[in-house]
Amino acid sequence: MARHSGPRPPAVGAGAGEDGAVEREGLAALRLLLREALADRWDTQQKSVGAVCRYALASSGKLLRPLLLLEAAQAVGGDPHSVLPAAVGTECGHVASLIHDDIIDGDAMRRGRPSVPHRFGAGEALLAGDCLIFDAFAALAECRHRGVPHDRIVMALEVVAGAGRDLCRGQSLEAELTAASCFDIGAYLEVARLKTAAFFRGAGESGAVLGGGTTAQVGAIRDFGRHLGIAFQIHDDLLPYISTSAVTGKPDTSDVRNRRLTLPLLLAHEAASGPQREALRRALRDTHDAEHALRTLARLTAATGAVAAAAAQAENHVRTALQALQTLPTTAGRARLGRLAQALLISYR
Repeated sequence: MARHSGPRPPAVGAGAGEDGAVEREGLAALRLLLREALADRWDTQQKSVGAVCRYALASSGKLLRPLLLLEAAQAVGGDPHSVLPAAVGTECGHVASLIHDDIIDGDAMRRGRPSVPHRFGAGEALLAGDCLIFDAFAALAECRHRGVPHDRIVMALEVVAGAGRDLCRGQSLEAELTAASCFDIGAYLEVARLKTAAFFRGAGESGAVLGGGTTAQVGAIRDFGRHLGIAFQIHDDLLPYISTSAVTGKPDTSDVRNRRLTLPLLLAHEAASGPQREALRRALRDTHDAEHALRTLARLTAATGAVAAAAAQAENHVRTALQALQTLPTTAGRARLGRLAQALLISYR
């Protein structure tokens, strides 16, 4: 397993001159650093499960979770270079969850190319997902070689393990609600808090812990990550109605095919007339023609104002996340955390 001793992430800037330029370009620089580290994570000579892991990591998306970890460490005054392995491990854990999702959902495409189970089979995909989860913990332990105190690593380990446990609980609860056709917005938000927000929360909180944040600072970033994660889940649920698979890189019929009750559908059901509700339920039962069902649901969510209402809820969570940052010191790390959240807010404009 390769260790990373490459270039250091950009230092925290003060906001003027050279430091100001670093602050403006910081996110792009960190993304490049993370992509290089991920590319080096698995030796090109490795076969079997190593090759599958390398394939899974090769098409990393926006790297929001590892960026969140790095910026959280900076926001509390920590050195991002010392926590880079943990950030890489965060992406490994996230990609593992995507592999397992694709096995469960039967999706053939992920990030614009064949999904891992479609390319290698469910058995190899399951092994690769498990391997990446263990690698996430191994990467976290590597931070000790970069000067992070052992007690911080143990605390971060507890945070990461708790987030992973919540993710599994959220996945299980979602399956229960889907099987029961439960049109419950409160239950949906609980799934979002567990399944998606837990990983955002865990990435930010572990970064703040590894960076040496105070209890109050760690709590603020925990709140930021939780609300950002809920907003991200709502945004993801809106994609079939505001975008296309060519843009998102994954099937836009996946939720419909799996009869998943996302927030736009729940809000549409709540606002719909009797005939509209029946049409919505009928479309969800139409698993043989998911594309036709999606077109029907798109018309209903538009007619009931559900898309706009869901976007408004996502915006509220982004704003709450931004408010949580106000208690942190004014640093480039805090500013870039804000930019990560604002980028999601801008997507609704």
